[in-house]
Amino acid sequence: MEKTSKIPLTLAVDDESSLLDLLELYLLREGYHILRATDGKTALEAYTTSKPDLVLLDLLLPDADGLEICRRIRAQPGPSVPITMLTSRSDKEAKLAGLEGGADDYITKPFSPRELVARVKIALRRM
Repeated sequence: MEKTSKIPLTLAVDDESSLLDLLELYLLREGYHILRATDGKTALEAYTTSKPDLVLLDLLLPDADGLEICRRIRAQPGPSVPITMLTSRSDKEAKLAGLEGGADDYITKPFSPRELVARVKIALRRM
């Protein structure tokens, strides 16, 4: 799905389809378009072809490290999009690695869907 004017497109990347369902439910309710990816390869393809306004990215993907996907997104030409790591890794080292690796925010699972939506709004408002 290509983004349309004034309606933000979020690329949600996670290998858990139930989590993607939850993200989609809450973000659609807020008026956002959602593009889903369950692995790193699909995420990079979706990012390149759709140019989302925001990326929600899991660290642990079946075919790639989320940090590597983050770095590859950051290395692409064009404007920088907000990237939020959304992961079960809650240790300080993982958080620091995510933030130092290019993420703008880091949310640990389980999370409050309302908090996630609030953080998405904040990230997009900064753009």
